[in-house]
Amino acid sequence: MTFETLSQQRCHGGVQSFHRHDSAQTGTPMRFAVFTPSGEGPHPVVWFLAGLTCTEENFTVKAGAQAIAAALGLMLIAPDTSPRGEGVADDGAYDMGQGAGFYLDATQAPWAPHFRMRSYIESELPALIAGQFPADMTRQGIMGHSMGGHGALTIALRNPGRFAAVSAFAPIASPINCPWGVKALTGYLGEDRAAWRAYDACALLDDGARVADILVDQGEADPFLTDQLKPELLEAACARAGVALELRRQIGYDHSYWFIQSFIADHLRWHAQRLAR
Repeated sequence: MTFETLSQQRCHGGVQSFHRHDSAQTGTPMRFAVFTPSGEGPHPVVWFLAGLTCTEENFTVKAGAQAIAAALGLMLIAPDTSPRGEGVADDGAYDMGQGAGFYLDATQAPWAPHFRMRSYIESELPALIAGQFPADMTRQGIMGHSMGGHGALTIALRNPGRFAAVSAFAPIASPINCPWGVKALTGYLGEDRAAWRAYDACALLDDGARVADILVDQGEADPFLTDQLKPELLEAACARAGVALELRRQIGYDHSYWFIQSFIADHLRWHAQRLAR
């Protein structure tokens, strides 16, 4: 496996670095960012999965997470959101194709050869992190934003016991029940809705998947709130499943990284408390 460090800078006593490697799962080069706090480690790990149109840079540059992560001793890992490059299928719209991997393994043409973000995030990238960084893979948390919130929730629910903490900012709560999700799931997986359930947090909860608890922040001024995000569906599914959900509706906040920056410290403290157990 080809692995290279593209850049690294001193940051809040630790190191912020960007990397690229050849992925066996996607068949493409993939990029990711890592913040490593000071000290020898191994450090507990928090994954951040970004949303539609984003790369590994959005969270790393805009969220202001490094200072609190340094204080808490957390390693932050921010992968890209999809395979990219020449020969990789794409779509003219922002919500399908490159930049819109939806953290699933596609089964339909032309997406299936490269769009394997589920296997990449769940298996391949963790193995690389464990081999290249001072990461304590026995203590992991996962969070994300929008499409990445959907990814964080579903990955945590499909991998019981792996993540001690899971949280999300404005997640796509039920892709089966919103236009973004229906378009992506149909395109990547086909018409069989039974195959979609593994990629819907509410369906996973109804089908028996469990985590200990979930933190969600949702801006009340988010333009996607009513049609796409539908946090009330996650609230109802958690109630049916008996999963503790702290859903914080934030008045005046939208879908942007200003919203994430405003509450990232709360989320990282949430993760740190659970990773310390």
